[in-house]
Amino acid sequence: MVCVGGSVAVSAVLAGAPMLTAEAVRYTMACVLLVVFARLTGQRLHMPRGPEWFWLSGIGATGLVVFNIALVQGSRHAEPAVFGVAVACVPSLLAVAGPLLEGSRPRAVVVAAAFVVTCGAALVQGVGRSDATGLAWAAVVFGCEAAFTLLAVPVLGRHGPWGVSVHSTWLAAVAFAGMGLAREGPGAASRLGGAGWLAIVYLAVAVTAVAFVLWYSSVGRLGASRAGLLTGVAPVAAAACGVLLGGPAPRPPVWAGMAVVGGGLALGLRGGAGQPARAKWRGSAGAGQAVNEPAGE
Repeated sequence: MVCVGGSVAVSAVLAGAPMLTAEAVRYTMACVLLVVFARLTGQRLHMPRGPEWFWLSGIGATGLVVFNIALVQGSRHAEPAVFGVAVACVPSLLAVAGPLLEGSRPRAVVVAAAFVVTCGAALVQGVGRSDATGLAWAAVVFGCEAAFTLLAVPVLGRHGPWGVSVHSTWLAAVAFAGMGLAREGPGAASRLGGAGWLAIVYLAVAVTAVAFVLWYSSVGRLGASRAGLLTGVAPVAAAACGVLLGGPAPRPPVWAGMAVVGGGLALGLRGGAGQPARAKWRGSAGAGQAVNEPAGE
């Protein structure tokens, strides 16, 4: 989430770039990196089968493709804070829907913590102005951000964080490449420029390859509900990054929001509640199938 929050300034570099082509390049780079490092670290990658295609395609289509398109289209009708608040609402949904997908019941303390984190993140982001179309795109962003986590729950057992990350990125790369060729033309990559390529490399490495594996590892170990609380870290990281890049110091409401996010995280992440989710993830890997864990653990 720190990687995601810190990407705000980098993404601004691509504001005038051919978006579809840039995203195709980003996810292609990320997929190649993931495959290479999965092989180097001994992570087993499985081809999807049966219903797994639905879940993995859903992650690529909603969490990656539609999500990025909604951000671009929505930015023409609403300020960035509107979409920040939409993403900040995701922990509340994950706190309820996540346990249901994992075969358990929502925990009242995690639901309460998610509400606290959402309020804190909204304070950090601010509300922002928007018209009706912008609010509609914000609702799409909210749904896609939640789907990015929830649709992974049924396939984490067999594919692990590495497999889910690899398959979602190549599926998104194919979709963006097709749309980019149709709408922006085969020469669009030449219009990215030096700064654009540097931004894409950062997004591919830190915000996609690294962040995806870390995120899905957290979902597998903590459960979707508790991992979802960490979404509140992103706006805090974005605010801190803005100061490091020469922006003004945060105003009092932003500091208050950071404190509220910290309180929500302390409430929801304290001991033991994540163990059933981790055990379920381990147990869902069948005989002879590797349980994927981050390298070094």
